[in-house]
Amino acid sequence: MKIDQIYTGCLAQGAYYIESKGEVAIIDPLRESHPYLAMAEKNQATIKYIFETHFHADFVSGHVDLARKTGATIVYGPGAKTEFDIHQATDGELFELGDVKIKVLHTPGHTMESSTYLLIDENGNEHAIFSGDTLFIGDVGRPDLAQKGDITQDDLAGMLFDSLREKIMTLPDNVVVYPAHGAGSACGKNMSKETSDLLGNQKKNNYALRADMSKEEFIKEVTDGLLPPPQYFAQNVAMNKSADTSGLDSILDKGNVALDVETFEAMANHEGALVLDTRKPQVFNKGFVPNSIFIGVDGSFAPWVGALITDLQQPIVFLADEGREEEVVTRLSRVGYDNTLGYLKGGIEAWKAAGKEVDTIESVSADTLKERIATDSAQILDVRKPGEYLAEHIEKAKNTPLDFINDEMHRIDKDTEYHIHCAGGYRSMIFASILKSRGYDKVIDVAGGFKAIVEAGIEVTDYVCPSTLD
Repeated sequence: MKIDQIYTGCLAQGAYYIESKGEVAIIDPLRESHPYLAMAEKNQATIKYIFETHFHADFVSGHVDLARKTGATIVYGPGAKTEFDIHQATDGELFELGDVKIKVLHTPGHTMESSTYLLIDENGNEHAIFSGDTLFIGDVGRPDLAQKGDITQDDLAGMLFDSLREKIMTLPDNVVVYPAHGAGSACGKNMSKETSDLLGNQKKNNYALRADMSKEEFIKEVTDGLLPPPQYFAQNVAMNKSADTSGLDSILDKGNVALDVETFEAMANHEGALVLDTRKPQVFNKGFVPNSIFIGVDGSFAPWVGALITDLQQPIVFLADEGREEEVVTRLSRVGYDNTLGYLKGGIEAWKAAGKEVDTIESVSADTLKERIATDSAQILDVRKPGEYLAEHIEKAKNTPLDFINDEMHRIDKDTEYHIHCAGGYRSMIFASILKSRGYDKVIDVAGGFKAIVEAGIEVTDYVCPSTLD
């Protein structure tokens, strides 16, 4: 028996490759089929099943394309309805894979069809669970994404409580937990950076698995402090139910295309394409195509694209470091942005050589900010999440989380100069670039973010002061 976790840091997502006696099951595959096909070919094995733990909201799965290429059966839990052929499993159903078995445990709560897959080894021992978004390391799935009709998030949280206690906590402590996500995913609140653990450890350390917790306490704790889900979640669910969702191959054929300066400019100016700059923040700010948006590929690229670009059909042209163009198109497609039209050949240097206008964003050090605070000349926007801000912040800073910039932009005064910071400089540059593209010219990025602010000795507080722009 062979188990491989294929972890994608940008999405904090774990897919799984399970092999026994030349037969393979893939659990929760990403959009690109190549890694799974390559692993099976290397091992001279055949992909027999594609198991989906639920309808994913935070990424587009590659199940349809992978099934088309392999003939594998797509398996969902009870109640799942799709536009393509699936095997809708029943609770307790067993699937044979070589010398091992995979048992379906229907665990509704995160979504109604959510299922956990229990791997039973060659000796009949309960070896591991692939828990999807039902159980994470240190947390459980959020119960607000599948509200429908009369079903509320409290109803779903109650179902999750029952699922955990009746289906998962009854398993042996030495069962390995393999979740669908880790720290950084928006599918939970307080996930660990660890990507697997023993169930016994989770029973001891995961707040949601406390033996003395009542259902009412569970519902309160699991639903407390949930931020609204990113806007692209519902659209990704729809794509994961559709038979028409394209495979990555055709998306790369269209999007991984070099464009000369004139074609690139025409697409941006006359065809409505958004210009996305994926370079490093402290490279971007020194010179970029006017009105372009920065979202660096070296951060949580795909989730931020999904949170901030509201139309999945938006045409996109982009700038990237040489050699990373295919990576950009692939990572955009993982969250459903399939309308990428190409990249600027030669990058910003080609743009400059053609005599085109270049824009910049001022960036100052934390030491400079400290001097300006001392003279009371700095208006500060802290664009971190509310929890980060409440934990510690510059006293006069106003909290305007990047997550909500599209809703809160009207509160920002175009005539006021703002110093913008996040934790390390990534989110603040995204924030500043969006403002600049919308005609806010008085934006200044604080290089190094809150880490540099603390190191510079700027006074910070954990006192909860007014945190809006009002």
